[in-house]
Amino acid sequence: MDIAGYRDEIKLKLTGNLLELELDNPTIDKIIQSALRELQRYICSTTLITIPYKPCIDLSNKEDTNGIPIKVSSVSRVYRTDAGNSATSQTFTDPLQLAQWQVLSGLGNMFQMQNYVYNYSAWATTMQIRNTLGTDLAFRYDKASNKIYINTTIGTPNNITIEYIPRFDSVEDIVSDYWIDVLIRLCVALTKVTVGRIRTRYTQSNALWQQDTGILEEGNAELSQLREQLEANSQLVYPID
Repeated sequence: MDIAGYRDEIKLKLTGNLLELELDNPTIDKIIQSALRELQRYICSTTLITIPYKPCIDLSNKEDTNGIPIKVSSVSRVYRTDAGNSATSQTFTDPLQLAQWQVLSGLGNMFQMQNYVYNYSAWATTMQIRNTLGTDLAFRYDKASNKIYINTTIGTPNNITIEYIPRFDSVEDIVSDYWIDVLIRLCVALTKVTVGRIRTRYTQSNALWQQDTGILEEGNAELSQLREQLEANSQLVYPID
């Protein structure tokens, strides 16, 4: 949805395409950009990108991002894309089943059964540690320099997948229907406040017509309700700058 669509939506909700709005198109566009700037801190929809691993990655440098220009608001997680060869795909016998088989079959019928169970337990412990190390990587994202510093313990991956919240510099960047709807509601509320401020600048007396100044209170009420809803539903697990 482009900025013209937001502009038409605002005019439709405030005038019904029958009245004339006091604001011109450039002013409405500024209100839309102001609403987008406020909404940016609440957006928590993430995007994934797979890029070659480096201990320090400059997210503003296309050479570090596979030639893909990205705009980052905050980084949520970093995953290993390739963890090397894994033995988890092989089929192993459950040691508990073997222990039950040994109990039911009598003692001494399985050669070096105890050693096998010990070796399997050590292997299972090693795989648990490996799975733990193979999940999210420890990282530090520097907002000022737009660089991410990644720490790996065992095994350096060739590629990593970064889950990040993109930065939206224009309304065209927002593709989620939910956030488009929220942005429209925020734009309409801010426009009502702006129009209401204009209409309450002067008072008229002995006039046949009076301006509707109730739109200011209506806009402020909608803004307060929408902001409370956004704050209550914000996902604080994501870093918000």
